[in-house]
Amino acid sequence: MTVHLQRIVVRHDFPVVFTRHLFLPRNRALRDALARGTSPRRHRCLVLVDKGVLRNFPDLPKQIRAYFQTHANALNLVRAPLTLAGGEGIKQSAAPVHRMVEALRAGNICRHSFCIAIGGGAFLDAAGLAAALFHRGVRLVRVPTTALAQCDSGVGVKNAINYAGAKNLLGTFAPPWAVLNDADFLDSLPLPLLLDGVAEAIKVAAIKDAAFFRAIERAAPRIRQRNLPVIRRILKRCALLHLEHIASSGDPYEMGTARPLDYGHWAAHKLESMSRHRLSHGHAVAIGIALDALYAARIGLLPRTQARRLVTTLSACGLPIYNPALGQTRRSGSLVVLDGIEEFRAHLGGELTITFPAPLGARVELHTIDTPLMADCIATLSDWGQPLNVKSRDHD
Repeated sequence: MTVHLQRIVVRHDFPVVFTRHLFLPRNRALRDALARGTSPRRHRCLVLVDKGVLRNFPDLPKQIRAYFQTHANALNLVRAPLTLAGGEGIKQSAAPVHRMVEALRAGNICRHSFCIAIGGGAFLDAAGLAAALFHRGVRLVRVPTTALAQCDSGVGVKNAINYAGAKNLLGTFAPPWAVLNDADFLDSLPLPLLLDGVAEAIKVAAIKDAAFFRAIERAAPRIRQRNLPVIRRILKRCALLHLEHIASSGDPYEMGTARPLDYGHWAAHKLESMSRHRLSHGHAVAIGIALDALYAARIGLLPRTQARRLVTTLSACGLPIYNPALGQTRRSGSLVVLDGIEEFRAHLGGELTITFPAPLGARVELHTIDTPLMADCIATLSDWGQPLNVKSRDHD
């Protein structure tokens, strides 16, 4: 027997641009992003738009057409922007992806052309899957329109839809050609949608950057008051930390067992499905962060005072730390949400690995969870007045 070990090294570079008025004709961010690293040519582009965006930006399709007309020497809009309903519903079946693929085919989009997706995180997930499948991958430009997408999912390398009741079961890893974050979209969002992104910022700060956590902690009253400059700075820092993790973790395509950026997510994923996605992803993550902070304190990983600060910061920003679904039981008395632990194990591919802050700004991965203790943490968390009645010893 002979064995030849083949190594393939692939480098991906893509700009993440923070701008404003993206489709104002004099803003060259989109044109320059498409031209990056390519030979001079007139680039064919299909634009996909989340219908939800049009509620606040009804003139967006007209602005897109005007932009392409202004830059017609370099950009070719192959058809009017295709609009599809976004939100979590777009990930519940393959039908929207099929529509996108058919539009790519009808527009003669090739591997040197572009699919430009404008929308929230779920919309970008579905559009990214369509772009990754078509011709084995065409160039995708993401224009995230929600806080969550601009600081987390929209700047990463994952694309997926749900299948058989499992979140993100069908998907790909495919870096985008570019990500263009337009602050105009953030400015139109109500506070709850902005807080979805803030929850992810608290998550990444808790396990990677103690100084960033302190900055969020201090800014919490202004966040709750919807101070947009403060929120934009926090979301930008979160996006950069997310990108740094992808670039430096040594596991950008998640081939290993650890998912540090999924801190708080085992419970969040389950709560989302239990609520039939009426509970937003960011709000579910906030609850998962609070629960796992309490558990980390109970087993001595996280100082009690730091756990209290973490949960207090979530509340001070306006995020939830508890939802009645956490207490939902079967006839046997077992908590339904705890099924999320085994479901998360399946999501990881077999070995359970859950990230906990230990202490703030650092992390540890655990491979087993004491479910009776986690159930006790859920009961404790339900006491809104005293969410951290923990027994562990302070050791800051």
